[in-house]
Amino acid sequence: MSPLSVALGIMSKPIVQLPPQKVAVFGGGSFGTAMAVAVARNGHRVAILVRDAQVANEINTQHTNSKYIGDLPLPHNVTATTDINEALAGVSFIFHAIPAQTTFDFLEHRKTVIPADVPIISTSKGISTESLKLMSDLIPEALGRTNQPLAYLSGPSFAKEVIQNLPTAVVVASVATEVAQRVQCLMSSTTFRVYTTDDVTGVEVGGALKNPLAIGAGVIHGMGFGNNALAILVTRGCSEMKKLAIQLGGKPETLAGLSGFGDLMLTCHSAMSRNRTVGYRLGKGETLQAILASMAEVAEGVPTAGAVVRLAAREKLDLPIFKAIGDLLDGKLAAMQALEHLMTLPLRAED
Repeated sequence: MSPLSVALGIMSKPIVQLPPQKVAVFGGGSFGTAMAVAVARNGHRVAILVRDAQVANEINTQHTNSKYIGDLPLPHNVTATTDINEALAGVSFIFHAIPAQTTFDFLEHRKTVIPADVPIISTSKGISTESLKLMSDLIPEALGRTNQPLAYLSGPSFAKEVIQNLPTAVVVASVATEVAQRVQCLMSSTTFRVYTTDDVTGVEVGGALKNPLAIGAGVIHGMGFGNNALAILVTRGCSEMKKLAIQLGGKPETLAGLSGFGDLMLTCHSAMSRNRTVGYRLGKGETLQAILASMAEVAEGVPTAGAVVRLAAREKLDLPIFKAIGDLLDGKLAAMQALEHLMTLPLRAED
């Protein structure tokens, strides 16, 4: 239990009492660690697969992951390893918390050792810059099979707050209702609430597109454009998210839920957001190259912004806010130019 949650009187208990499970997490960054903690609190054993032996040793001996989450304590039933066979031995679930742009190569190189009957829950949020595919298309392709049970987790969930045992709610999407419900039962507790849906596309679009918008929100804050401008970005940006989701087969109501508007509100309004931080520093005059070089973790919104622009062009959709953010990150527009462009678009009715 984290000191903060104890101080607040917050206790975590599983909603569904399951027999202890073995769970693997691919990726020992902040969110992979958060998923490990959420599962471990319900009494399950978790093995995090990491690249760095020093990170693994710290998790196993000191029960911290200081590189990504500072000095927050981890449950003793969370361990780490650099050996995928050790991580996967006897697992009932696999959480995939690898950055979106490296997901294909990561899974393709390991597909022969990943059990085909074990559910994989992807927390990767993004669109492939190479193929313009969502993770729900990319992951089966990387695995070379279509029968792998798959689910996609998204929603407003800063890793540190999950680890601190503060109240959080997410949504798990799967075309197989039983898979989503199994994940729901595995993770749900009195501090971590899990909803389910079959709208994989809607959940993925919301999770991916909120990141470029968070960069835009950071630019607005860094430039001092004010709260009115931020409200424009969030509401009109959400409208553009909904357009793309519907075009790709998603449900508009999903974008009004946790993985859409919920996650967008969190990442656009909090300084804890990596993507918002990128935008804020851009707004203060730093170069994108310098900002990214200084960050320990990936800001998914940077590659996703360009992918969204190309995907919108392919689908013949007009998404001016995403286009402006993409042009800003590409160096085609300065922040003031992007703002002026958006504010002088042809006048029309609100959709």
